[in-house]
Amino acid sequence: MNKKLTEKLAPGHSTCAGCGIPAIVRTVLGATDDPVIVVSVTGCLEVTSTLYPYSAWKVPFIHSAFENGGATAAGIDGAIKALRKKNKLPAGKRIQVVVFAGDGGTYDIGLQSLSGALERGHDFLYVCYDNEAYMNTGGQRSGATPYGADTETTPAGKNSFGKTEKRKDLMSIVIAHHIKYAAQANVAYLADLKMKAKKAFEMTGPRFLLVLQPCTNLWKYPTSEYVRIGKLATETNFWPLWEYLDGKYKINWATENPKALEEFLKTQGRFKHLFKPGNEKVIAEMQKEVDEEWKRLVN
Repeated sequence: MNKKLTEKLAPGHSTCAGCGIPAIVRTVLGATDDPVIVVSVTGCLEVTSTLYPYSAWKVPFIHSAFENGGATAAGIDGAIKALRKKNKLPAGKRIQVVVFAGDGGTYDIGLQSLSGALERGHDFLYVCYDNEAYMNTGGQRSGATPYGADTETTPAGKNSFGKTEKRKDLMSIVIAHHIKYAAQANVAYLADLKMKAKKAFEMTGPRFLLVLQPCTNLWKYPTSEYVRIGKLATETNFWPLWEYLDGKYKINWATENPKALEEFLKTQGRFKHLFKPGNEKVIAEMQKEVDEEWKRLVN
């Protein structure tokens, strides 16, 4: 692939050391040679790549508000179709519309907008980089935050073990819109992510990628270890790699002997309180949830 076509996000942005978001963006956008228009919802990616008066983007770029990434993509799709009817765009030339958003702008604040765009069948790829909390605004819990996690708004202490609610099942919500393709990926497995992005770009209509993005800052681990921790998320079945295509599910990575969830939890400061006496039942409940979700997925 032509190197110039893959360099759609330039160096010089201000993401944290050890952040995998740039790798997600470059891998996804590098999976197509088509012209792309990027929509970036308010969040870590947007604020670190567009420090006024500079921009790290080498493609057409629109910053949307937290709540309207899906609507913005729908508007772009509508504009492309209108221009084609007026013969103002070359016939047959595919233009890819790609939305990048964090979990806050996807699971929660932007869910209504995303749902509407999926239901109407607009032609776009939506990529959620999921770091499991509102990292851009200080580490508050989101609908993606796991049960038991310590966050700024679900602090662990004498009267709390962290977040008491289970993580929202976003993939089931997205698939319920009867879209053709949805996949769960992980920044620690870039070849798998690229394969899924390439497959998505070859389709039309709404497509969705949910990508795990460990956050060194608020998951609380050394900046050099995001790949190791990302791999542990998959090796423990906390974050399985799978895809949905035309009503069928496919597991992309599996092992007969998954590691215990504790191996993933103990790497992060957000879960350190769970290893104190009295919280054994919380870890047991988390392991049970992971096992049940895996069983549901493979069956």
